[in-house]
Amino acid sequence: MKKKICMLLAGTMLAGSLGTTGFAQEETTTTEPMELTMYFPVSVGGGPDALIDDLCAQYHEENPNITVTPVYAGSYADTRTKVQAAIKGGNTPDLAIMFSIDLYSLLAMDAIADIDSFCTTEEDQEWLNGFYDGFMMNSRDGETTYGIPWQRSTIVLYYNKDAFEAAGLDPEQPPTTWDELYEDAQKLTITENGQTTQYGIQIPSDGYAYWMLQTFCVQQDGFNLMNDTGTETYYDDDRTATGLKFWKSLSEDGSQPSGIVAWATTPSDFLEGKTAMMYHTTGNLTNVKNNATFDFGVAMLPENESFGSPTGGGNFYIFKGVSEERQQAAFDFIKWMTDDERVAQWSIDTGYVATRPSAYETDRMKKYAEEFPYCLVARDQLEYGYAELSTYNQAEVQKAIDDAISYVMTDQQDVETALAAAQQTADGILQAYR
Repeated sequence: MKKKICMLLAGTMLAGSLGTTGFAQEETTTTEPMELTMYFPVSVGGGPDALIDDLCAQYHEENPNITVTPVYAGSYADTRTKVQAAIKGGNTPDLAIMFSIDLYSLLAMDAIADIDSFCTTEEDQEWLNGFYDGFMMNSRDGETTYGIPWQRSTIVLYYNKDAFEAAGLDPEQPPTTWDELYEDAQKLTITENGQTTQYGIQIPSDGYAYWMLQTFCVQQDGFNLMNDTGTETYYDDDRTATGLKFWKSLSEDGSQPSGIVAWATTPSDFLEGKTAMMYHTTGNLTNVKNNATFDFGVAMLPENESFGSPTGGGNFYIFKGVSEERQQAAFDFIKWMTDDERVAQWSIDTGYVATRPSAYETDRMKKYAEEFPYCLVARDQLEYGYAELSTYNQAEVQKAIDDAISYVMTDQQDVETALAAAQQTADGILQAYR
């Protein structure tokens, strides 16, 4: 685990000279020096860990008595495991950026503080009510807020315009329906001497396979994989099977690689011309923008009966088990981090959606959107956004559907058999919470 103590003046644009935007910049009233520990994950390219370092450094410059120490904990799953281990070991961090879908698992541990309890002023309430509703779906349990949206996303379609043109497709007309996606993927696939040199599409089937499957579910008139209290899944529903069969069909006709398509290497495959289209998080947008050597486009996901994408990404959490003074300091830091200007610059530097509508009204974001309108695609898709899969005992319930997807993609089981087994596993896990 790499531990970084941010005590240096920030050197990047994100950490430098960001102004205020309507909310007073509160300085922590702590008189004694305090060091807060914050765990955080990285699941995209582009160096967001360095940006986090810089932000923590700037906060220390503005609040000399407070040092926020970011601890890079690996993937979202790694971060969950390490935070849970730290809590059980009596070394509870003060705050963390973790999967928004870890909410119910953290509640089951009685590990996280109620954010509403810190919002004691009208200004605090205005701030709390200023996030996109779509991102609050995985941030609340009922009416109680536990997570604050930070590095949040939707899944978008990236496509190589040069490849479209070479295939005789209109580079300004990406597919907008499942049928068009299927047809375009076939036309974009290039095979030479029996070897595929360019696939039409790649949709990752490891890492966040459940998330990709959700896209094909919510596009069936908003059907989702779970209920809104974290106690039921619908893995064996006919609509889940319909979505998984369509996804599998892309591999069966050769327009997507057979077997498992890796989350980690799909962006590099796209950048290297190995695939003409990919489904991936908007959190990789800046990485693609900075490294693509061809003209590319970004579009909302193709619809079936409706458009739709699950939201994704990470929230801030404040933990129980630390003093009220430390919790308040963590809350002040989170408010500072989610200032409109910082949220806007974080979006520009990473590709994640700016989590507050007001961030899109800042001059820097207006200018960036004018220069690079693709930065608005994931934001606009929030109109069709749905909660990401989130249940109690998230890791095991998620593993059940991820395993089912893997078995189907590797031809070990048919769709119905795999999904029935996944549902049986999930039912056994969730029975205790019903």
